[in-house]
Amino acid sequence: MRRGLKIAGSRRAAPARALSYVDAIREAADQEMARDPAVLVFGLDVDDPKAIQGTTRGLLDRYGPERVFGTPLSEDAMTGVAVGMALAGLRPIHVHIRMDFLMLAMNQLVNVAAKSRYMYGGAVCLPLVVRSMIGKSWGQGAQHSQGLYSMFMHVPGLKVVAPSTPFDAKGCLIEAIRDDNPVLYVEHRLLHYQHGPVPAASYTVRPGKARIAVAGGDVTLVGISAMQVECLAAQRYLHDIGIAAEVIDPIWLSPLDAGTIAESVEKTGRLIVVDNGWTMCGAGAEIVAQVAERLMGVRDLRVQRMGFAPTTCPTTPALEALYYPNARTIAAAARDLVEGAKTGWLPEENPEFANTEFKGPF
Repeated sequence: MRRGLKIAGSRRAAPARALSYVDAIREAADQEMARDPAVLVFGLDVDDPKAIQGTTRGLLDRYGPERVFGTPLSEDAMTGVAVGMALAGLRPIHVHIRMDFLMLAMNQLVNVAAKSRYMYGGAVCLPLVVRSMIGKSWGQGAQHSQGLYSMFMHVPGLKVVAPSTPFDAKGCLIEAIRDDNPVLYVEHRLLHYQHGPVPAASYTVRPGKARIAVAGGDVTLVGISAMQVECLAAQRYLHDIGIAAEVIDPIWLSPLDAGTIAESVEKTGRLIVVDNGWTMCGAGAEIVAQVAERLMGVRDLRVQRMGFAPTTCPTTPALEALYYPNARTIAAAARDLVEGAKTGWLPEENPEFANTEFKGPF
């Protein structure tokens, strides 16, 4: 059994089915709501017919409007309601849709949710899950595309998870719901159309354990959220020219499993971390720093961060193509790192490696 995975009520996982990322999220919420009447889902448009890309579809019919309900467009106030629910013994899943607008609830999340358990000496717990979407789509630009999770990684008392597969989408959400601490659950909208094996039984993907998705000895690629998909495609481009990339999915960003990444880099000597945010003070910077601290004096390193350029997220597809890392640019950077020089190589695009197209509406 995979480390970090627990299957409820069984020593062996049942055969997996293929589910979409969306259906994995919906199934996780459904199973936890059936298991625990304290679990509820609320937020902007969770009861809308489109059901947040389908992630809340059917929950209103099954559990009723007392446990599944929409809210006003008032992020600060509704996050305060979520905090109060959690303090009162409920286990709310608060759906914010876009991470950009968590900025309107920063006081509730950073100064109240993250600190209450500490300030009251462990006498209270705050089991709150905050779901929020990140990433480009079809030109949402400056205020609707940002991956701001590094701000929350900075705060003790908050956990941050960014699953990249349907398997992890289900297991991480169940783990987050059962956690007695507030958890920020990050969904890149391009991942919603990924499909993969997901056990029917309830299971958890525990915090603090990264996964080696592909083994290799020449360079370590760490892809966060949707950038994991791009790193896996980059690995295939690199394989075609004889470079063996090891691809790691951190899954949980706080707590972060820097040990698994450092072990890989000790072997390869080269590290590229690909983020969905700006490189300045980002999650990639933290991963590079922790690896460098662990391996300083152990071996020579070559490291690189990839992410957003220091400018506002653009809207047009032509600018998006230059702004966001992709499999080809990751592969090119990895080759330069391996060879220790700028090669000017950019692999010819292979349609078989292309990511799933975003279909909207959010």
